[in-house]
Amino acid sequence: MIDISSAIEAILFAAGESVPVERLSLILGTDEKEIYRIAGELAEEYERQQRGIRLLRLDNKLQLCSAPEYATYISKTLEQRKPPALSKPALETLAIVAYFQPVTRAYIDQVRGVDSAYTVSVLLERGLIEACGKLEVPGRPSIFRTTDIFLRTMGISELSQLPQLPDMTNGEGMEKLQSAIDELQNADGQMSLNEVTGPSTGGKGVM
Repeated sequence: MIDISSAIEAILFAAGESVPVERLSLILGTDEKEIYRIAGELAEEYERQQRGIRLLRLDNKLQLCSAPEYATYISKTLEQRKPPALSKPALETLAIVAYFQPVTRAYIDQVRGVDSAYTVSVLLERGLIEACGKLEVPGRPSIFRTTDIFLRTMGISELSQLPQLPDMTNGEGMEKLQSAIDELQNADGQMSLNEVTGPSTGGKGVM
């Protein structure tokens, strides 16, 4: 009988990207609750032993990433250039997608009050958002959502861990959204580094 813990580690290492827990459960013949439990123990072991890797939970997926304290060394070793930080318009757009997804570009334009075509393309290029289908209305516009890279960048396991927004119809709601944008801006230094080094660089192991 195989060791489930070692099997999870091997699969995630070989995948190089996030793997759905549902698929791990199916392949390993173990229920999802047990997969999460074992993954949690692995994540704690990596941190306790100060290993160079971390195990992250990204919504209903798992991924192996390098420990964030080694990100600079990884970047230098791989000779990768850090991309420019996201602009304020791009951060505004990212916050809108994060809190109101899935959204169309027209919705983003409505909230921001300006054309967001360029900022949406920037976020798509960075891998922070992705198209997830078409809206069933005339013209069939694309709808967008955040990605695993966004979760990893923010150091969270699922979108429910983002700060809660109050009613957006009042001034307090808009103020709260602005705070969310500021939080994204504070994370942008790590965000840029994560985008440079890809899946091998991550935040905390969150289970």
